[in-house]
Amino acid sequence: MKRLSNIIVAAAVSMMLMGCGLYNKYEKNVEEPENVFGTTQDITSATSGESIAEMSWREFFTDPLLQNLIEQALANNTDLNTARINIEKSELSLKTNKLAFLPSLYFSPQGSLSSFDGAKPTKSYTIPLDLSWEIDLFGSMRNKKRAAQAILLQSQITEEATRSNLISSVAQQYFYLQLLDRELDILIETDSLWKASLDTQQALYENGQAYSTAVNQQESSWLSVKTQIVSIKRSIRSTENEICSLLCITPQHIERSKWYAENDYHSATEGKRMFEDRFMKIGVPAMMLERRPDIRLANAYMEEAFYNVQAARAAFFPTITLTGEGGWSNNGGYINPSKILWQLIGSLSQPIFARGQINANYKTSKLSEENLKKKYVQAVIDAGNEVNEALADCQAARDKHEYYHRQVEVLHEAYTGTHELMDNGKAQYLEVLTAQESLLSAQLNEASNMYNGAQALISLYVALGGGTK
Repeated sequence: MKRLSNIIVAAAVSMMLMGCGLYNKYEKNVEEPENVFGTTQDITSATSGESIAEMSWREFFTDPLLQNLIEQALANNTDLNTARINIEKSELSLKTNKLAFLPSLYFSPQGSLSSFDGAKPTKSYTIPLDLSWEIDLFGSMRNKKRAAQAILLQSQITEEATRSNLISSVAQQYFYLQLLDRELDILIETDSLWKASLDTQQALYENGQAYSTAVNQQESSWLSVKTQIVSIKRSIRSTENEICSLLCITPQHIERSKWYAENDYHSATEGKRMFEDRFMKIGVPAMMLERRPDIRLANAYMEEAFYNVQAARAAFFPTITLTGEGGWSNNGGYINPSKILWQLIGSLSQPIFARGQINANYKTSKLSEENLKKKYVQAVIDAGNEVNEALADCQAARDKHEYYHRQVEVLHEAYTGTHELMDNGKAQYLEVLTAQESLLSAQLNEASNMYNGAQALISLYVALGGGTK
């Protein structure tokens, strides 16, 4: 008998030692890739200790009209509201897992009437309180609670990611509207100039000083501008509708400021500031990993998987449950009034053979954990690529900025000079037409490059983890 007791004690101590690891807390155990940003140009080397991601979206986007649109989107957007509801659901789930440590108590009164061979019915009743309490000896409920905490963290991070993407989408659509406005201004101005040229060619033709082909060519170019104006106006309406959808409002006109003065690029406010050096500060990779929602989310997935593995491992150990009942009853020979009845039962359930389900669950959890570790590393690599690409786009747009502006100035001078030569009979209409089309193309390219630069900077801001607060 003594030997049997020793064996039981030894087995119990062994199980306790095996279960000690089930109470460990999650610690990230992944080797992160080095040189996350890759090769960057000298523009970032002196500013590695700072990052534009530290700026709030109100500091980053200073246009009051844009700020107002972003605030409306944050208040009304359906996707963001869904993310907030998911947080509340996760909080309720976590609360349920916390309450699992407490005993469950049920009130379940019963009554019956029974009679044999026509005898007077016998009345019996029981008014008990049933209690059940699972003792979390091997951390099963504790790990489920921690997994629920990780799920709540995932919901919170998802809300931040949705918020950041929403701010980015509203800003990019707003800047695109400004680009379309600028292109429309250029085309309307061109339409006026080319209509005047067409009238001049028509008058020369009527006086026998020009050929009909010159009139036809000029009219064709003028009509092309007309069609572009129609297309731009259609794009403006479409973009306004996109913004209205993000704001969860019915289609309507979107108020916006001009990106820069029509004839002076260097008088720009919101547009020009996007090319300032302070907006090119990317900071150190470690800070990006702490800010980016997708990387933090990948880490939260690993945390949940870790606790799921611990919970699956705990399933190999016994489950200890205390059950009890207490109340009043007239059963068992008691007479009215009823007497107090109570009982307390302790049970232990040790899995021996569960058709391989417990072992399969454990191995599946381990495989999921390993897969999520690889996905985390890939998320870090993808984040570094995004930063590198966005930075390269910012630098390219800034480098092209002065070239495009100078090209517009040169072609404007060429157009004016060619037109004067034609008026004096020293140039042909084809030279004027070519100068006109080259100027229009350069003006549109200049405006488009400005938008590309702003779009790239917004992408860089988001890639570094900005816009979550």
